[in-house]
Amino acid sequence: MQRGRGALVVIDVQNGFITDSSRAVVPSIVDLVRRWSGPTVFTRYHNYPGSPYERLVGWTAMQGPPETDLVDELTPHARYAPVVDKRTYSLFTDEGRALVAARGWTELAFCGIATDSCVLKSAVDAFELGITPWVVTDACASDYSPDAHAAGLLCLRVMIGAGQLVTTARLLG
Repeated sequence: MQRGRGALVVIDVQNGFITDSSRAVVPSIVDLVRRWSGPTVFTRYHNYPGSPYERLVGWTAMQGPPETDLVDELTPHARYAPVVDKRTYSLFTDEGRALVAARGWTELAFCGIATDSCVLKSAVDAFELGITPWVVTDACASDYSPDAHAAGLLCLRVMIGAGQLVTTARLLG
């Protein structure tokens, strides 16, 4: 990723998405955020009564604090960075699209939770919008299971290209 052309996007590292499957990635994400020298954006997912997630999947979590709060370790970093609140899988809400366009970013590096849903959807949306996506594989996890994380990475390899999946060391190197 070329410096000055993009941002690090930290997807949904919120209390409600921290499980046995995702907990171990939080220190890696915090380390990446600390070491990243460019702009950073955070997203926060908010579910709502009557949402498709509730109606079609039967999932009613993430409707308010403390579930929707960013994890404590990231709160100081998000204080001075844009935070995009969303009700969909993707960063690319109206607010997210406007932010990316206003900053002129042509590349985005994604990390966070969950590889198999919100990270995947945001990276694919970036790809389809002509923005070069990078997915930081060792700074992503699924809140569902390690197998779901692996499935998300497999889909990303097919959908945005294997070369777009990088490690923290490669991204920062």
